[in-house]
Amino acid sequence: MIEQSIIENIVNSQLKGTDGYLVEVAISKDNDIVVEIDSDSGVDIDTCVAINNAIDAVLDRDVEDYSLQVGSSGITSPFKVKRQYDKNVGNEVEVLCGSKKYFGMLKNVGDESFTIETSVKVKGEKKPQTQALTFKYSEIKYTKYNLKFN
Repeated sequence: MIEQSIIENIVNSQLKGTDGYLVEVAISKDNDIVVEIDSDSGVDIDTCVAINNAIDAVLDRDVEDYSLQVGSSGITSPFKVKRQYDKNVGNEVEVLCGSKKYFGMLKNVGDESFTIETSVKVKGEKKPQTQALTFKYSEIKYTKYNLKFN
């Protein structure tokens, strides 16, 4: 079995000195390796290829057969690490907490929780009111960028 920590170390060494960061390494029981990375300025194909090649250079297919995918975190994918929250401060997000979805601008990110600013209709008011909602990471099902098409 291929060790996840080996893959993480390779990826982190490749991203050192850049604004890129590791989001997730997943290894199935069949040695299907999926590496997800992100960056504050965007991930290009050359970065993915370089990481793929660095992993291939360390692992030996003759010892353990594996498949390898290296890619960027999708724009509609849920956030998995705090740095993705940090990157999206000021952007519109969708939060699923329990069975309710909330939409608003990501305003503050902390170690245990984050805050969005959203508009809510108040009975008797013509204009929606701005409300800050704070969520603990442990209480939500997901947060993701709210992609809007005009």
